[in-house]
Amino acid sequence: MNFFTGFFKGNPQAKGRTLRSATDGDLVFLHNHSTTSENDRGRAIVDIFRVKDGKIVEHWDVIQPVPETAANTNTMF
Repeated sequence: MNFFTGFFKGNPQAKGRTLRSATDGDLVFLHNHSTTSENDRGRAIVDIFRVKDGKIVEHWDVIQPVPETAANTNTMF
């Protein structure tokens, strides 16, 4: 929470949008699009959390910048 409080204070135009979510047992998966301004193409982010007793006990992520042009016709989102 401390990270995000400071991040959004310093980047008031920043936005995060969750496009997909899923669970598998004690794992939660989020597919997000994060931008810092209106002109920012942003980053594609996959967060994976392991939850125990209602609390996050482990976290992994993969972050990739959204390219200006795609190598194929698929979108990242």
